[in-house]
Amino acid sequence: MTPPPVTAALLRLVTEVQRAAWPLWLEPAARARREVAELCRLQTARGLTVLSWLALGAQDGGGGADAGPPDDLAWLLATGRLTGARQERMYAAAALLPAPVRELVVANWTWALGSPHGGPATAAFLAGVAYPEDGYSAAHATMALLRLWERRPETRPPLAAAWAATRTASDWCKAAELRSAYGAPVPIFTYPRAALPSGTAIRPWIARLLGLPDHRGGE
Repeated sequence: MTPPPVTAALLRLVTEVQRAAWPLWLEPAARARREVAELCRLQTARGLTVLSWLALGAQDGGGGADAGPPDDLAWLLATGRLTGARQERMYAAAALLPAPVRELVVANWTWALGSPHGGPATAAFLAGVAYPEDGYSAAHATMALLRLWERRPETRPPLAAAWAATRTASDWCKAAELRSAYGAPVPIFTYPRAALPSGTAIRPWIARLLGLPDHRGGE
């Protein structure tokens, strides 16, 4: 898949939705883990929403003019808990993802869960794009997310989903930028799809957003 050039508005959105308040240190309380899980759901939904605009704009001939972001983006950029009409709006946008684009996201997600490098790759990317101008916070958030990944296996599918959604949107923009620079189509980078580790628990919201066949509804 080789994306066309991307509008400046969408480029900004890809960066803006990656800003998230990932923890800078770990607390032993279950509440902190629940907050990270909710943040993973928000970031997955935000990433897929923007990715759907990128993909639908490409189908319209490039640039996203006919399927770009609406004028009012407060619902997308708000960082509060994802609920109600705002949630359904993002879920609906994710449902419009063309199947080949969704497959890129799912491939990245499965790779992260099946690879021994998934934890470091996921933690470093999520923290780096969340705190791009603050190396101190990025480093501490990387360690916090990596410890969660290593010590709490149930956090891996949500973290990997947030990473796959936002990473795929970033890689889409990189491929589009290279196409503009070199004048030739450039494929979107994606990790190879892998089998899920045995016993992987997939939350309903992950199944719904990623369009997995065992989706049973719910958040």
